[in-house]
Amino acid sequence: MAICSRLTKFLDEKKVRYVLIAHSPAYTAAEVAASAHVKGKELVKCVMINADGKHMMAVTTSNQRVNLQKLRQVLGVKEARLETEEEFRELFEDCDLGAMPPFGSLYGLPVVADETVYRDREIAFNCGDHTSIMRMDFEDFEKLVQPTRADIADLH
Repeated sequence: MAICSRLTKFLDEKKVRYVLIAHSPAYTAAEVAASAHVKGKELVKCVMINADGKHMMAVTTSNQRVNLQKLRQVLGVKEARLETEEEFRELFEDCDLGAMPPFGSLYGLPVVADETVYRDREIAFNCGDHTSIMRMDFEDFEKLVQPTRADIADLH
């Protein structure tokens, strides 16, 4: 597993408990959920957004899609769009492209998390590669990341 060492080091330093779950290679949120035997609503994903020219991370459950109109309203910005992989590739040098964890705080990025992410006691997410996920208490995630909580997504 080529997991995000920045994340595991951070969590270990904070004495936060987590579980790593290995799975066969998967590249979309739906594939990851199926491969790791996790319900789609229990797995969260990161979506990179460009909001008025600034990088930010939106976190939703894997069975949702970011609603850019809602996001613009929440952030109070004129423009919010999905970023291309080329735009954010260099921000996550320690992660496989598209497998970054929802810890924007580790990369100097603001994080907005959809309301639905707050529904479960635990959170599961990609942790830097396409063959593992991490599961941890949502309360620890919220305390460490301090995301803005908002209604920013719709079901697929």
